[in-house]
Amino acid sequence: MKRPRSRTTKKTTTTLSKDAALEPFRERPEGTFLTSDQAIPIAQTDDSLKAGLRGPSLIEDFHLREKITRFDHERIPERVVHARGSAAHGFFQVYESLAKYTRAGFLQDPSVKTPVFVRFSTVGGSRGSADTVRDVRGFATKFYTAEGNFDLVGNNIPVFFIQDGIKFPDFVHAVKPEPDHEMPQASSAHDSFWDFVSLQPESMHMVMWLMSDRALPRSYANMEGFGVHTFRLVNERGQARFCKFHWKPVKGMFSLVWDEVQKIAGKDPDFNRRDLWESIERGDFPEYELGLQIIEERDEDKFAFDLLDPTKLVPEELVPVIRVGKMTLDRNPDNFFAETEQVAFCVSNLVSGIDVTNDPLMQARLFSYLDTQLTRLGGPNFATIPINRPIPMVHNHQQDGFHRDVIPTGKANYHPNSIGNGCPFLAGAKDGAFRHFPQPVEGVKVRQRAPSFADHFSQATLFVESMSPPERIHLIKACQFELGKVTRPEIRARVIEQFSNIDVAFAAEVATGIGLPPPKKAARPVTAKPGKSVDRSPALSLEETPNKPAPTIAGRKVAVLVADGVDAASLATVKAALENGGAMVDLVAKTIGTVAGSNNKTLVVEKSYLTSGGSVMYDAILVPGGAAAAETLASHGDAKHFVNEAYKHCKPIGAIGDGIVLLRASQIGVARDSYEDGVERGVVTAAPNNARGFTKDFTAAIGQHRFWVREADESIPA
Repeated sequence: MKRPRSRTTKKTTTTLSKDAALEPFRERPEGTFLTSDQAIPIAQTDDSLKAGLRGPSLIEDFHLREKITRFDHERIPERVVHARGSAAHGFFQVYESLAKYTRAGFLQDPSVKTPVFVRFSTVGGSRGSADTVRDVRGFATKFYTAEGNFDLVGNNIPVFFIQDGIKFPDFVHAVKPEPDHEMPQASSAHDSFWDFVSLQPESMHMVMWLMSDRALPRSYANMEGFGVHTFRLVNERGQARFCKFHWKPVKGMFSLVWDEVQKIAGKDPDFNRRDLWESIERGDFPEYELGLQIIEERDEDKFAFDLLDPTKLVPEELVPVIRVGKMTLDRNPDNFFAETEQVAFCVSNLVSGIDVTNDPLMQARLFSYLDTQLTRLGGPNFATIPINRPIPMVHNHQQDGFHRDVIPTGKANYHPNSIGNGCPFLAGAKDGAFRHFPQPVEGVKVRQRAPSFADHFSQATLFVESMSPPERIHLIKACQFELGKVTRPEIRARVIEQFSNIDVAFAAEVATGIGLPPPKKAARPVTAKPGKSVDRSPALSLEETPNKPAPTIAGRKVAVLVADGVDAASLATVKAALENGGAMVDLVAKTIGTVAGSNNKTLVVEKSYLTSGGSVMYDAILVPGGAAAAETLASHGDAKHFVNEAYKHCKPIGAIGDGIVLLRASQIGVARDSYEDGVERGVVTAAPNNARGFTKDFTAAIGQHRFWVREADESIPA
């Protein structure tokens, strides 16, 4: 039979639809089997091919490699995930030698400052999205050690949505904008995300973290970081221990509230990026302590979860976090593109003494990150870009390729050789050569999951049960908001069913808020395997976590509402004390310019109600005294809204003397008619002659961050 010459040639087969014959390039998946790019039918796409149920993934898994490769190369040149980021230079110092645990050189000498470059990011949004969206935050650290680069590529959440890396393309496709209309941007509140997680119960633990306040950090300096996976530390004697990596912020953990982050996204989409940059520029350096959870190999199977399961964490109550060193970020990049955009983190960038495990998500990442850089950074020479270069000189026989900017001078580009006197030589153990841990590997090739990975709900339950009352309320409202955006009723119902396996009461509260019948019992409870566990973990709560750092106002922003007639003397006293504590103070008025203060003082105003961005851009609000100023402010709708909104978001509010007039006009419930001293639900007031006493109480309130008791007050019109 002759091949048709054009689309108008008469059809000679009835096996294709009319549309398919006219447009053979238009894929129509309805009623078809899943296949590879070579049209090979695929029977299973949830588990990578492994050597035994808990063994390492195999490179011969063509489906894993094809699926991940195609996913890695979906975007050019923007990162597929973690596209929106911000970064800083700094250094790390270990507190004391960790030779007992690892031979990694940068963890031996407390006098050595190891340079680092840290990139923070959101996961789902594009480069043009906002900083404050509800999302996981990337926390990737490149250590430029004397033995080469070590990349700790983690997040601000210690677990992940999936157990096996072969599911990563599916998850990201689901959380990204839907393919038909490219909406919504940087949001998980849509059908495809919730459809996926409702059908993938292993994601429920991570969903709880994503719906919590952990997904709305106040700043990068106020969030934890985690290595997510279980690593191995290996010492000079070859002894190995399992390890979980943590970053603990020195300033403590604080988050924003949902109404607040939505407004900030419109007023300043660079909110977190700007905070990081400005804090470093003024010398207020973000600091984090590196923490390790060390687990002896003999204890691997003693827990009620599998250490290789990336959807599980190790509760700190079972294995304490040992704080072993501190990282300080003290220098901003000189060029955003050259450094922040071109930095290439790879999970496979390891130094001797730190090794990987058979975690199937980690195994896929070992391949995926390197593969991704080939497209995003234009070829295999991305490691020679300045921000990616290690400190030691690189010597090998890699050759040519795109962007080769190193000029090799050797005469032999192969090994072994005699022309180049055998150089470069092979390194030995004393030379810091990387030595893989000699883990025994044996098993039948299978595309299955270990039974020890089967419990998908017990740690999600642990997370919910560990929340403080305000955090639980926020979690419920977040789920109601997200599911309220889902248009397909069957997806909403399926999610509630999954939630019932976590906590029936929690599921019922979420269901009531979205018009679904509350479940009366768990749909399909799964029992955890026998082993060590806890029923509640205060370390998971932002409010109740133990060993909190001492409260500080360093880095906090305070808006001072002023008008002509403001009491300049008391304002000067409080302002000086706040700034001495490291806080930033902005005078905000109806217009930019100046206001006339008492004692013939002229005060410079650099922010107006309009340009300040409103109360959402600040951590606390101050209303100084002065009868004329207070009356003027009480007549300004913008000033009243400023205070109402701050009150609704549970922020500290202070008023000195006549400043209380604005508070009463703003309906926030301050009933005092006199200027007596007092603290009421985070509202700090004081008489005009007690500015110093007021400062102490107001500073303490700012250090507390929020006063959640106010959330029950629904009468405030902001």
